[in-house]
Amino acid sequence: MADPLPMTAAQATAERADVAAFRAEVGLDHLIDVHTHFMPQRVLDKVWAYFDSAGPLVGKVWPIAYRQEEQERLDVLRGFGVRAFTAMLYPHKPAMARWLNDWAADFAARTPDCLHTATFYAEPCALDDVRRALDQGARVFKCHLQVGGFDPNDPLLDEVWALLAERGIPVVSHCGSGPIPGRHTGPGPIGAVLGRHPALRLVVAHLGGPEYVEFLDLAERYEHVMLDTTMSFTPFVEADMPFPRAELPRLADLGEKVLLGTDFPNIPYPYVDALRVLRDLDLGADWLRAVCHDNAARLFGL
Repeated sequence: MADPLPMTAAQATAERADVAAFRAEVGLDHLIDVHTHFMPQRVLDKVWAYFDSAGPLVGKVWPIAYRQEEQERLDVLRGFGVRAFTAMLYPHKPAMARWLNDWAADFAARTPDCLHTATFYAEPCALDDVRRALDQGARVFKCHLQVGGFDPNDPLLDEVWALLAERGIPVVSHCGSGPIPGRHTGPGPIGAVLGRHPALRLVVAHLGGPEYVEFLDLAERYEHVMLDTTMSFTPFVEADMPFPRAELPRLADLGEKVLLGTDFPNIPYPYVDALRVLRDLDLGADWLRAVCHDNAARLFGL
Protein backbone atom coordinates (compact mmCIF):
# COMPACT_ATOMS: atom_id res chain seq x y z
CA MET A 1 0.00 0.00 0.00
CA ALA A 2 1.39 3.41 -0.92
CA ASP A 3 2.11 5.94 1.75
CA PRO A 4 -0.63 8.58 2.12
CA LEU A 5 -0.01 11.97 0.65
CA PRO A 6 1.74 14.30 3.11
CA MET A 7 -0.63 16.48 5.07
CA THR A 8 -0.59 20.08 3.96
CA ALA A 9 0.18 22.87 6.41
CA ALA A 10 -3.45 24.00 6.20
CA GLN A 11 -4.72 20.50 6.97
CA ALA A 12 -2.36 20.16 9.94
CA THR A 13 -3.49 23.53 11.29
CA ALA A 14 -7.15 22.58 10.91
CA GLU A 15 -6.56 19.28 12.70
CA ARG A 16 -4.86 20.99 15.65
CA ALA A 17 -7.76 23.45 15.78
CA ASP A 18 -10.26 20.58 15.91
CA VAL A 19 -8.52 18.98 18.89
CA ALA A 20 -8.12 22.36 20.58
CA ALA A 21 -11.85 22.97 20.16
CA PHE A 22 -12.57 19.62 21.83
CA ARG A 23 -10.28 20.48 24.75
CA ALA A 24 -11.92 23.88 25.14
CA GLU A 25 -15.38 22.32 25.08
CA VAL A 26 -14.39 19.86 27.80
CA GLY A 27 -12.38 22.38 29.82
CA LEU A 28 -8.90 20.90 29.44
CA ASP A 29 -5.64 22.62 28.61
CA HIS A 30 -3.98 19.28 27.86
CA LEU A 31 -4.62 15.59 27.20
CA ILE A 32 -2.80 12.49 28.44
CA ASP A 33 -2.78 9.53 26.05
CA VAL A 34 -1.75 6.24 27.68
CA HIS A 35 -1.81 4.14 24.49
CA THR A 36 0.45 5.49 21.77
CA HIS A 37 3.12 3.61 19.84
CA PHE A 38 6.75 4.57 19.42
CA MET A 39 9.30 1.88 18.63
CA PRO A 40 12.48 1.32 16.61
CA GLN A 41 11.80 2.35 13.02
CA ARG A 42 12.61 -1.05 11.54
CA VAL A 43 10.10 -2.64 13.94
CA LEU A 44 7.49 0.01 13.22
CA ASP A 45 7.97 -0.52 9.49
CA LYS A 46 7.18 -4.21 9.96
CA VAL A 47 4.12 -3.36 12.06
CA TRP A 48 2.88 -0.98 9.37
CA ALA A 49 3.52 -3.60 6.66
CA TYR A 50 1.45 -6.08 8.70
CA PHE A 51 -1.44 -3.61 8.87
CA ASP A 52 -1.07 -2.84 5.17
CA SER A 53 -1.42 -6.52 4.33
CA ALA A 54 -4.44 -6.97 6.65
CA GLY A 55 -2.49 -9.65 8.50
CA PRO A 56 -4.17 -12.53 10.38
CA LEU A 57 -4.45 -10.59 13.64
CA VAL A 58 -5.95 -7.54 11.89
CA GLY A 59 -8.63 -9.13 9.75
CA LYS A 60 -9.43 -6.17 7.49
CA VAL A 61 -7.91 -3.23 5.65
CA TRP A 62 -6.33 -0.91 8.19
CA PRO A 63 -4.64 2.19 6.71
CA ILE A 64 -2.20 4.10 8.93
CA ALA A 65 -3.33 7.72 9.26
CA TYR A 66 -0.07 9.07 10.70
CA ARG A 67 2.64 7.35 8.67
CA GLN A 68 5.26 10.00 9.42
CA GLU A 69 8.81 10.24 10.66
CA GLU A 70 9.29 9.99 14.42
CA GLN A 71 9.84 13.71 15.03
CA GLU A 72 6.80 14.60 12.94
CA ARG A 73 4.68 12.20 15.00
CA LEU A 74 5.94 13.78 18.21
CA ASP A 75 5.16 17.24 16.84
CA VAL A 76 1.62 16.10 15.95
CA LEU A 77 0.90 14.82 19.46
CA ARG A 78 2.33 17.92 21.09
CA GLY A 79 0.36 20.08 18.67
CA PHE A 80 -2.79 18.34 19.90
CA GLY A 81 -1.95 19.40 23.44
CA VAL A 82 -0.95 15.91 24.60
CA ARG A 83 1.27 16.58 27.61
CA ALA A 84 2.21 12.94 28.27
CA PHE A 85 2.04 9.76 26.20
CA THR A 86 3.52 6.28 26.05
CA ALA A 87 5.78 4.28 23.74
CA MET A 88 3.82 1.03 23.59
CA LEU A 89 6.12 -1.62 22.14
CA TYR A 90 5.99 -5.38 22.38
CA PRO A 91 7.87 -8.53 21.35
CA HIS A 92 6.34 -11.23 19.19
CA LYS A 93 9.05 -13.77 19.99
CA PRO A 94 11.75 -14.51 22.59
CA ALA A 95 14.95 -12.46 22.88
CA MET A 96 13.29 -9.22 21.75
CA ALA A 97 12.10 -7.61 24.97
CA ARG A 98 15.47 -6.50 26.34
CA TRP A 99 16.66 -4.69 23.24
CA LEU A 100 13.23 -3.10 22.79
CA ASN A 101 13.47 -1.89 26.39
CA ASP A 102 16.95 -0.50 25.81
CA TRP A 103 15.63 1.44 22.82
CA ALA A 104 12.67 2.66 24.88
CA ALA A 105 14.97 3.83 27.68
CA ASP A 106 16.92 5.92 25.18
CA PHE A 107 13.70 7.25 23.62
CA ALA A 108 12.36 8.28 27.04
CA ALA A 109 15.66 9.98 27.91
CA ARG A 110 15.42 12.17 24.80
CA THR A 111 11.65 12.59 24.99
CA PRO A 112 10.76 14.02 28.42
CA ASP A 113 7.01 13.99 27.81
CA CYS A 114 7.03 10.27 27.10
CA LEU A 115 6.07 8.03 30.01
CA HIS A 116 8.99 5.61 29.96
CA THR A 117 7.51 2.37 28.63
CA ALA A 118 8.86 -1.19 28.69
CA THR A 119 7.68 -4.70 27.85
CA PHE A 120 8.32 -8.39 28.51
CA TYR A 121 7.80 -11.85 27.04
CA ALA A 122 7.22 -15.25 28.63
CA GLU A 123 10.82 -16.49 28.59
CA PRO A 124 13.40 -17.47 31.23
CA CYS A 125 14.96 -13.99 31.29
CA ALA A 126 11.62 -12.19 31.77
CA LEU A 127 12.16 -11.28 35.42
CA ASP A 128 15.68 -10.03 34.74
CA ASP A 129 14.43 -8.02 31.77
CA VAL A 130 11.74 -6.37 33.89
CA ARG A 131 14.15 -5.62 36.73
CA ARG A 132 16.58 -4.08 34.25
CA ALA A 133 13.82 -1.94 32.72
CA LEU A 134 12.70 -0.76 36.16
CA ASP A 135 16.29 0.16 37.01
CA GLN A 136 16.36 2.18 33.78
CA GLY A 137 13.29 4.09 34.98
CA ALA A 138 10.34 2.35 33.33
CA ARG A 139 6.99 3.73 34.54
CA VAL A 140 4.56 1.60 32.54
CA PHE A 141 4.71 -1.77 30.78
CA LYS A 142 2.99 -3.13 27.69
CA CYS A 143 1.84 -6.77 27.58
CA HIS A 144 0.35 -7.82 24.24
CA LEU A 145 -1.17 -11.27 24.68
CA GLN A 146 -2.60 -11.34 21.16
CA VAL A 147 0.69 -10.60 19.36
CA GLY A 148 2.94 -12.33 21.89
CA GLY A 149 0.78 -15.45 21.86
CA PHE A 150 1.85 -16.44 25.36
CA ASP A 151 -0.14 -17.42 28.42
CA PRO A 152 -0.04 -14.71 31.09
CA ASN A 153 -0.20 -17.56 33.61
CA ASP A 154 3.06 -19.06 32.37
CA PRO A 155 5.13 -19.81 35.51
CA LEU A 156 7.97 -17.81 33.93
CA LEU A 157 5.88 -14.67 34.49
CA ASP A 158 4.59 -15.21 38.01
CA GLU A 159 7.46 -13.31 39.64
CA VAL A 160 7.11 -10.61 36.98
CA TRP A 161 3.49 -9.99 37.90
CA ALA A 162 4.37 -10.10 41.60
CA LEU A 163 7.15 -7.53 41.17
CA LEU A 164 5.04 -5.15 39.10
CA ALA A 165 2.18 -5.44 41.58
CA GLU A 166 4.54 -4.78 44.50
CA ARG A 167 6.02 -1.71 42.78
CA GLY A 168 2.60 -0.39 41.70
CA ILE A 169 3.69 -0.16 38.06
CA PRO A 170 0.82 -0.01 35.55
CA VAL A 171 0.70 -2.69 32.85
CA VAL A 172 -1.29 -1.85 29.73
CA SER A 173 -2.39 -5.18 28.30
CA HIS A 174 -4.11 -6.11 25.08
CA CYS A 175 -5.88 -9.03 26.68
CA GLY A 176 -9.28 -8.82 25.00
CA SER A 177 -9.99 -10.97 21.95
CA GLY A 178 -10.38 -8.20 19.40
CA PRO A 179 -10.00 -7.85 16.54
CA ILE A 180 -9.10 -11.55 16.20
CA PRO A 181 -9.03 -13.94 19.20
CA GLY A 182 -5.68 -15.26 20.34
CA ARG A 183 -4.84 -18.46 22.18
CA HIS A 184 -4.67 -16.66 25.52
CA THR A 185 -6.92 -13.63 25.09
CA GLY A 186 -10.21 -13.02 26.84
CA PRO A 187 -11.02 -12.36 30.50
CA GLY A 188 -10.18 -15.86 31.70
CA PRO A 189 -6.38 -15.96 31.41
CA ILE A 190 -5.70 -12.44 32.69
CA GLY A 191 -8.45 -12.86 35.30
CA ALA A 192 -6.52 -15.80 36.72
CA VAL A 193 -3.44 -13.56 37.00
CA LEU A 194 -5.48 -11.00 38.92
CA GLY A 195 -6.75 -13.73 41.21
CA ARG A 196 -3.16 -14.38 42.28
CA HIS A 197 -2.01 -10.75 42.14
CA PRO A 198 -5.03 -8.60 43.04
CA ALA A 199 -2.86 -5.52 43.62
CA LEU A 200 -1.69 -5.50 39.99
CA ARG A 201 -2.34 -2.16 38.28
CA LEU A 202 -3.71 -3.64 35.08
CA VAL A 203 -4.93 -1.29 32.34
CA VAL A 204 -7.11 -3.26 29.94
CA ALA A 205 -6.57 -1.92 26.42
CA HIS A 206 -9.50 -1.26 24.07
CA LEU A 207 -11.94 -1.55 27.00
CA GLY A 208 -11.35 -5.29 26.61
CA GLY A 209 -13.34 -5.56 23.39
CA PRO A 210 -15.22 -7.55 22.38
CA GLU A 211 -15.55 -8.94 25.94
CA TYR A 212 -16.56 -5.53 27.24
CA VAL A 213 -18.98 -6.82 29.87
CA GLU A 214 -16.53 -9.29 31.37
CA PHE A 215 -13.74 -6.73 31.60
CA LEU A 216 -16.09 -4.22 33.21
CA ASP A 217 -16.72 -7.00 35.75
CA LEU A 218 -12.98 -7.26 36.44
CA ALA A 219 -12.66 -3.48 36.80
CA GLU A 220 -15.47 -3.53 39.35
CA ARG A 221 -14.04 -6.52 41.20
CA TYR A 222 -10.40 -5.42 41.48
CA GLU A 223 -9.46 -2.07 42.97
CA HIS A 224 -6.51 -1.41 40.67
CA VAL A 225 -7.89 -2.62 37.34
CA MET A 226 -8.48 0.18 34.83
CA LEU A 227 -9.50 0.35 31.17
CA ASP A 228 -8.29 2.42 28.25
CA THR A 229 -10.54 3.70 25.48
CA THR A 230 -8.25 2.87 22.58
CA MET A 231 -10.28 2.85 19.33
CA SER A 232 -13.47 2.14 21.26
CA PHE A 233 -16.74 3.64 19.97
CA THR A 234 -15.22 4.66 16.62
CA PRO A 235 -17.18 3.54 13.54
CA PHE A 236 -14.14 1.47 12.51
CA VAL A 237 -14.47 -0.70 15.63
CA GLU A 238 -18.21 -0.46 16.20
CA ALA A 239 -18.83 -2.12 12.84
CA ASP A 240 -17.42 -5.40 14.16
CA MET A 241 -17.29 -5.03 17.96
CA PRO A 242 -20.05 -2.69 19.12
CA PHE A 243 -19.96 -1.65 22.75
CA PRO A 244 -23.29 -2.66 24.36
CA ARG A 245 -25.05 0.61 25.08
CA ALA A 246 -26.81 -0.92 28.07
CA GLU A 247 -23.38 -1.00 29.76
CA LEU A 248 -22.76 2.75 29.46
CA PRO A 249 -24.02 3.44 33.02
CA ARG A 250 -21.39 1.02 34.33
CA LEU A 251 -18.72 2.78 32.28
CA ALA A 252 -19.90 6.08 33.71
CA ASP A 253 -19.73 4.72 37.26
CA LEU A 254 -16.17 3.54 36.59
CA GLY A 255 -15.19 7.04 35.46
CA GLU A 256 -12.15 7.20 37.75
CA LYS A 257 -10.82 3.97 36.22
CA VAL A 258 -11.04 4.85 32.52
CA LEU A 259 -8.07 6.32 30.63
CA LEU A 260 -7.75 7.90 27.21
CA GLY A 261 -5.93 5.72 24.71
CA THR A 262 -5.85 6.12 20.93
CA ASP A 263 -3.32 3.73 19.26
CA PHE A 264 -1.71 6.76 17.57
CA PRO A 265 -0.16 6.64 14.99
CA ASN A 266 -1.64 3.28 13.95
CA ILE A 267 -5.20 4.48 13.44
CA PRO A 268 -7.23 4.68 10.22
CA TYR A 269 -8.95 7.99 11.02
CA PRO A 270 -8.11 11.45 12.41
CA TYR A 271 -7.05 11.66 16.05
CA VAL A 272 -9.92 13.96 16.91
CA ASP A 273 -12.41 11.23 15.98
CA ALA A 274 -11.27 9.20 19.00
CA LEU A 275 -12.13 12.18 21.21
CA ARG A 276 -15.44 13.10 19.64
CA VAL A 277 -16.87 9.59 20.02
CA LEU A 278 -16.21 9.81 23.76
CA ARG A 279 -17.95 13.18 23.94
CA ASP A 280 -20.90 11.78 22.02
CA LEU A 281 -21.50 9.16 24.73
CA ASP A 282 -23.04 12.02 26.74
CA LEU A 283 -21.48 10.86 30.01
CA GLY A 284 -20.73 14.43 31.05
CA ALA A 285 -17.86 16.90 31.06
CA ASP A 286 -16.58 15.69 34.43
CA TRP A 287 -16.31 12.15 33.07
CA LEU A 288 -14.53 13.38 29.94
CA ARG A 289 -12.02 15.47 31.90
CA ALA A 290 -11.23 12.54 34.13
CA VAL A 291 -10.80 10.14 31.20
CA CYS A 292 -8.84 12.48 28.95
CA HIS A 293 -6.48 13.82 31.60
CA ASP A 294 -7.11 13.62 35.33
CA ASN A 295 -7.14 9.84 35.83
CA ALA A 296 -3.82 9.36 34.07
CA ALA A 297 -2.33 12.38 35.84
CA ARG A 298 -3.23 10.75 39.15
CA LEU A 299 -1.98 7.31 38.09
CA PHE A 300 1.41 8.60 36.99
CA GLY A 301 1.77 11.41 39.51
CA LEU A 302 1.88 14.14 36.86
